[in-house]
Amino acid sequence: MENHFDLIVLGAGSGGLAAAKRAARYGAKVAIVEGDKVGGTCVIRGCVPKKLLVYGSHYREYIKGALDYGVQIENSFIDQEILLANVRKEVDRLNEIHIKSLSKLGIKLIKGWGSFSGKDSIFIKKNKFDNDDPIQIIGERILIAVGGRPSLPEIPGSNLAWVSDDMFLQKSYPNKVVVVGGGFIACEFASILNGLGVQVTQLVRGDQILKGFDSDLSRLLIEIMKKKGVSILMDTAPISFKKMDDKLLVSLDTGHSINCGGVLMATGRKPFLNGLELDKAGVVCARNSIAVNADNRTNIENIFAIGDVTDRFNLTPVAIEEGRVFADKFYGNRPRMVNYQNIPKAVFSQPEIASVGLSQEDATSKFGKDNIQTFDAKFKPMSQALHQEGIVNLLKLVVKKDNEKILGCHMLGDGAAEIIQMAAISITMGAKKKDFDSTMALHPTVSEEFVTMP
Repeated sequence: MENHFDLIVLGAGSGGLAAAKRAARYGAKVAIVEGDKVGGTCVIRGCVPKKLLVYGSHYREYIKGALDYGVQIENSFIDQEILLANVRKEVDRLNEIHIKSLSKLGIKLIKGWGSFSGKDSIFIKKNKFDNDDPIQIIGERILIAVGGRPSLPEIPGSNLAWVSDDMFLQKSYPNKVVVVGGGFIACEFASILNGLGVQVTQLVRGDQILKGFDSDLSRLLIEIMKKKGVSILMDTAPISFKKMDDKLLVSLDTGHSINCGGVLMATGRKPFLNGLELDKAGVVCARNSIAVNADNRTNIENIFAIGDVTDRFNLTPVAIEEGRVFADKFYGNRPRMVNYQNIPKAVFSQPEIASVGLSQEDATSKFGKDNIQTFDAKFKPMSQALHQEGIVNLLKLVVKKDNEKILGCHMLGDGAAEIIQMAAISITMGAKKKDFDSTMALHPTVSEEFVTMP
């Protein structure tokens, strides 16, 4: 029947698209339900447009250092309106590419918002507020891949603030912005805005940023961000926001206040469970996320969930792999498991930082201080050699003493994410310090420091 499918996927984000496409290639009849643009958080309002803004924000620093290389540039500035418009144009292009790829694979894209009406049935509304009779489709298996959404703390006036989604919709940014948070998104947007010439104050509730990263990297990042002009206030949180003409007044728990043109609340994300009506299918949630087993199966035999909606490893490549593993097992007769060990991660701050494996703190906690050895290299890279205000790089290895196995590989500096991606292969294969030492260096590069540490 036309409304019956082998697989129904809720959400056309990274994980949902990966699962739908691979299942279709195996011959499954697939429908994918999406009420927004196709591509999900990463493509539409996350990784992709953010990275484009990162690239754009770099040019102010390139121009600033151009004279050191004998390049004469006068009367230059970054037109934020052009940059943001071009970013949105690229997002629209990617949306169309995804739609076309679904069509080529014979996947039925149903535009609307899906909710459960039973264990194997989905109601679809054209919009969230549609009271007309919904369309109903039936699926042998249903995969929930609706991702997450930014969350706002319950602070008076918080509705006046932006969340990360809003940052891509602005025509331009005001001259002064307050960024609240100390995680990935906060540090990235504080750097982007600073690079675009915006005066940025970052409020961090605790005494450190980027929890989970090696503290040597996060401390150095704070130092460099401050040097670049970002005002970072630690142990400081907002207690209210108030509209004052065309400005916002941010009151702080320190007793002080800040006047600014806009506030970004980068204080976390939550699984997007609103409107799914999971109770009608009997799906169990735990800690406001969908509970799944090792196969990403919920408590209901034919219903699965992947990606941020399970709130485990909230990274795009993880969701993609979970989607592909799901399709391989249930439609390709290729049972395998997702490898959640040594997941590399990066923060596209300025400079960027990236890591794979254990931080020094986590390694010490797991194996004890006496069984951990660290090696590091801190230096001004050649790319900054002629620039009087050049920044330093930091490369660091965390090693287990008794067997010399490398537990963690960390870097702060330009290209950190590209370098750590390749280092992740070695770490995953169980490389030891002697393996790095016996690898011939490629000179002159930043990455050679990883194989020349004494």
